[in-house]
Amino acid sequence: MKTKPARREAMGGLAKGLSVIRAFTRESAALSLSEIAALTRMPAATVRRCLLTLEELGYVVRNGRQFVLRPKVLELGGAYLESMNIEHLTKTHLEELASKTGDSAALCVLDGTDIIYVARASVRTLMRLEAHVGSRFPAYATSMGRVLLAGLGAEQLKSYFSKADFVALTDKTVTDPDQLRQIIEECRSNGYSAVEDELAYGVVALAVPVVDHRGHVVAALNSSGHSRRTTKVKMVRERFSMLQIVSRQITADLRRVPALSLSTYL
Repeated sequence: MKTKPARREAMGGLAKGLSVIRAFTRESAALSLSEIAALTRMPAATVRRCLLTLEELGYVVRNGRQFVLRPKVLELGGAYLESMNIEHLTKTHLEELASKTGDSAALCVLDGTDIIYVARASVRTLMRLEAHVGSRFPAYATSMGRVLLAGLGAEQLKSYFSKADFVALTDKTVTDPDQLRQIIEECRSNGYSAVEDELAYGVVALAVPVVDHRGHVVAALNSSGHSRRTTKVKMVRERFSMLQIVSRQITADLRRVPALSLSTYL
């Protein structure tokens, strides 16, 4: 007697609709149906049904043969940030850190092979590469990404290396997998990661992990500035203890905002 395969509870249609939304980027703010089909690798008929549904719900609008996202899409990310009480974290911790250093402070989580900014504060414009809440960058080339990777278990880290695409963003970007593994191991031992000119020229940053009450790494906290004003060696010397203090303060907040811990734990 054959056993029936387990019934999947996942909604394929929802996944396809979200894929269509994710096809839009800063560089591709307006897309045609065929362009979205190519980007999502879905049949044009499927993309058309998704677009019609999203249009009816108010998430996209048609402009001739192209489609663009509507502001209502912000509600999706806004629900996540609201549930985390991110304003509290930003006001009480990141803005104070940014004020003390005269630079930027940010909180990031790992999403696939990227880091994504969930909070940020700055007292100055860093440079042409200016991050904001929702910005995504490859984890391997960032201080926060390496801190988050150091917090993964062996199998999760193995999965990351099998999926990540290591591209040189500058001539100083470390892309060799073996060297990156060594850097991640050093980060795990040292409790911090510092990078300079790897994500973009001029960007120097120091990051430490943020853990929950169980000791799991759930986020990364960093301080970043311009290499004209500081170096990663100087940043470690002057800001490491400062970041550790703020990290512990955020960990204490996680006990009062458990949704953040659950939503950032991979």
